[in-house]
Amino acid sequence: MDNTKRYERLLERYRNGDLDRRNFLGLIGAAGLAYGVQTPFAKFAHAQDVKQVRFDGWGGVVSEAFREHAFEPYTKETGIEVVDGTFAGSDEYLAQVRSSQEGEYNIAHLSGVFDYARYVNFGLTVELNLDNIPNMSLVMDALTSAFRGVTPDYLSAVPYDYGTTGLAYNRKYISDEEMKEKGASILIDEAYKGKIGGWGEWRTRIWYGALQTGQDPNNIQDMEAVWDAIRSHRDLALKYWSSGAELMSLLAEEEIYVTEGWSGRIAALQQQGHDIGYYDAPGSFAWQECLHVLKGSPVEACEELLNFMLAPETSIAVAEGQNYPPALDGTKVDLGDKIPTLPAYDPTGTLDSLTFADPNYWNGNEAEWSETFSRVQRGY
Repeated sequence: MDNTKRYERLLERYRNGDLDRRNFLGLIGAAGLAYGVQTPFAKFAHAQDVKQVRFDGWGGVVSEAFREHAFEPYTKETGIEVVDGTFAGSDEYLAQVRSSQEGEYNIAHLSGVFDYARYVNFGLTVELNLDNIPNMSLVMDALTSAFRGVTPDYLSAVPYDYGTTGLAYNRKYISDEEMKEKGASILIDEAYKGKIGGWGEWRTRIWYGALQTGQDPNNIQDMEAVWDAIRSHRDLALKYWSSGAELMSLLAEEEIYVTEGWSGRIAALQQQGHDIGYYDAPGSFAWQECLHVLKGSPVEACEELLNFMLAPETSIAVAEGQNYPPALDGTKVDLGDKIPTLPAYDPTGTLDSLTFADPNYWNGNEAEWSETFSRVQRGY
């Protein structure tokens, strides 16, 4: 009873503003350690023993949005520093994690359920306590169920945003009508030789090769036709771009007129005043991103950060900063004025209009296809 009264007095002081959050959690933690008290906040008090959490993401405007709207406010509120790292590609990052000491990397901003499946297969997961992440209740069921398809009994990640890799084009040289008529085939149109770009990543190249040959990217029947389309694109392209910043620069400087591109980066160019169109052709590559907690991480501190990042005020601010719709369900949360105007946004919360990669299909072919693409990229 004394312990309960002690907790209630501390809680009243906190609610009255006599204690800031960090001191409140510290006192609760001390009480719990001394008297064995378990309170609704005890788990977060123990999380305060953690000095820092490492977060790795895609850099550029995406990392800027995370830093300004999530990491800095979180650090101010909890005292836990977020060490913000970046990576250029998911394959390279996975290799770094696998060769690192357990616990060196904590949270990764991964792209696609197929990435999640890879981390699961390599044993790089934790079992999140969703009771510590109550804001998960605001996330679209369509996103969460995709991850549960990989790990039915637990989650090691929370969905965070989604977007598409559609067709970006300079309206000075390519009209909306021409883009809709040609679709993905415009990337192998000889009329634009030397003014075509593309991401030098095997999944994207194969996905668009499938579209250019009239095939379902999740059920390709003629891979030789796909490789031929990829070679045609390679020979017509000015270059492969390797980052969102390079993609934006190539389009803004008119070094290229057309490329596939990430919806949020193209939205950023449009907001900067560039007359760049964006078209999601039928079957365009849709993806969802998650915040994945890696094996060996301080799980409770990570759970607190994830819950903070999923809070509507944080998630909406990040989404507006990075130009990708949040994982929050627009039928449950008022997402404001800007988010419904972003490319790929789905007001229904079902995502039925988007085409996602089948993780089993793509991961099952990764070894062969990635190796073949490396040879094609080098000119074979």
